[in-house]
Amino acid sequence: MQVVMLSWEFPPKKVGGLAPHVHDLTMALVREGVEIHLFTCSAPGAPDYEVVNGVHVYRVTPYQVSTPDFPTWALQFNLAMLERIMGVIRGIGTPYIVHAHDWLVAFAARALKHSLHRPLVTTIHATEFGRHNGLHNTTQNYISNVEWWLTFEAWKVIVCSKYMENELKYVFQLPSDKIRVIYNGVNPESFVHRPGGMSRDFYAAPEERIIFFVGRLVREKGVQTLLDAVPNILAHHPNTKFVIGGNGPHEEHLRHQARNLGIESRLYFTGFLNEETRNALYHWADVAVFPSLYEPFGIVALEAMAARTPVVVADTGGMSEIIDHGVEGLKVYPGDAHSLALNINLLLGRPDIAEKLKERAYSKVVEHYDWGKIARRTKQTYREVWTEHQRSEWVDRPRIFGKVYQMLRYS
Repeated sequence: MQVVMLSWEFPPKKVGGLAPHVHDLTMALVREGVEIHLFTCSAPGAPDYEVVNGVHVYRVTPYQVSTPDFPTWALQFNLAMLERIMGVIRGIGTPYIVHAHDWLVAFAARALKHSLHRPLVTTIHATEFGRHNGLHNTTQNYISNVEWWLTFEAWKVIVCSKYMENELKYVFQLPSDKIRVIYNGVNPESFVHRPGGMSRDFYAAPEERIIFFVGRLVREKGVQTLLDAVPNILAHHPNTKFVIGGNGPHEEHLRHQARNLGIESRLYFTGFLNEETRNALYHWADVAVFPSLYEPFGIVALEAMAARTPVVVADTGGMSEIIDHGVEGLKVYPGDAHSLALNINLLLGRPDIAEKLKERAYSKVVEHYDWGKIARRTKQTYREVWTEHQRSEWVDRPRIFGKVYQMLRYS
């Protein structure tokens, strides 16, 4: 089975959770015997073409033309991607399936579907409506329209949680039989801490406890709720340091909030974290906190669980489905600083409870969120789509004779 997959992110280019998802999924699909040709955006220092653990990776450089906004850039990127894909397809042949990840590759995906006459599978990782709790300007409305259009064009739509299934039904009115829920996964071996390199002392004093957040610094990740909870936590556990990993457009607002709260000295904004430093911070942290307001899945929670770090998460989105409160972690009310502080204080004060939670969490990750199982379900979806396509009136047939061909076929 040969699949052309489109994603604007793939390592080393990483903006959010899409890059690790596509990386791990494609590797697992190759192990299941699927031939993957992945087209993605170029990244400094990365080759235009390489084979990564069996995955054929083609990196496309967007047109070097100034653009007035991000949607225009995305459209130009899609055109550049199409140029590259059509050249490659002349060499590898027509794929069975086109698989697109999110709206940023919608135009190229739709063009391939109709020009190659092949079925389109789409994974929607988040929606513009969900990210902003509604649509508030013309750009957001445009992106949402493109997302709807992509799901309309898709034969099947994959989502990562029941929460996202319900969101697509509500926002785009998608029917249930068009949606497949396939959870994200994690490779525990990718989160093993290997001693050496940077010292813990760089982030906190030996006697200080560490509360760790990692993710994009955008409003929907809820870091502002964590900062509001800091004074309460310090009142009970004064020797605590809060390490905020990642970057994003909300960072300056968060720094201003910290100054107003008088907690600047207890915070450390790390900026971008490489994997080695991230794993070390998971290992050093007493609690990993993910207080999201909107979270389609919450793969960072799985990562912390795989790293054997006790977790506190907001009871929202996909994270509500990953964790049972008091079993593998603790869940708090979204946007509620008091609820967040209460649960963090519990884990800091009761290391015995934290130990039990993190061991159960690790066992759950190994048992339920294995990429091999996820790849097999994805491959099953491909097969289902291909079988339906072959039986449909849309299957590729000689079209040069038009109605004459149909008359001969049924005569």
